[in-house]
Amino acid sequence: MFLEDPKFWTSLRVTFLYVFIGVPLRLAFALFVAMILNTASKAVGVYRTVYYLPSIIGGSVAVSIMWRNIFGDEGIINRLLNALGFDSIRWFGDPDAALAMLISLSVWQFGSSMLIFLAGLKNIPGEMYEASSVDGAGPVIRFFKITLPLLSPIILFNTIMQTIGAFMTFVPAYIISKGEGGPLDGTLMYSLYLFRQAFIYNNMGYASAMAWIMLIIVAVLTALVFKTSKFWVHYESGGR
Repeated sequence: MFLEDPKFWTSLRVTFLYVFIGVPLRLAFALFVAMILNTASKAVGVYRTVYYLPSIIGGSVAVSIMWRNIFGDEGIINRLLNALGFDSIRWFGDPDAALAMLISLSVWQFGSSMLIFLAGLKNIPGEMYEASSVDGAGPVIRFFKITLPLLSPIILFNTIMQTIGAFMTFVPAYIISKGEGGPLDGTLMYSLYLFRQAFIYNNMGYASAMAWIMLIIVAVLTALVFKTSKFWVHYESGGR
């Protein structure tokens, strides 16, 4: 695995890129939308439902097929690029573009994180914002000095859950690449390569070993996040 299988390292590289780019983007977008929805509006319930829908259906085969068509050579994304004066992008011919397509799909599935962020925002006392406004603090200062510190436990939870989920991503990579991980292994996610070893090549022992490696990687990353949380997670008790 470590010395004689270059695809193993390729799948690890692709997966790490997917996780370390996709998860922060998804969390940032989820927090942004949650702050927009954290307003008094009669239709806010409808908005929350609409924004949450992609997380319910985002991992399905149908949505993955839709995403493949959207980014096709004659898809809406290339048509928009052409309308703006840019050249079409061969999403299925460039490994980096194909991975970017997968990451965009993961960012689109931000609904669950958004709802958790929204619940956290609802628990922040409004008096803190009012007091900071009296002291002359602007929106940016209030965001970094009040919102982020008080949301840090929620950010910790979302980071861990979304990271674990990203490592297990399979359906979009399988559908979009038609089970091959192409082009040039650009979408060969670790879970997809594990699946191919188990059910295409019939190497069940090798696939089991890969599953253990994934478990160890996720456990180590989770432990590191918890270890560093004492420096940036703030709790109501005043501790970290």
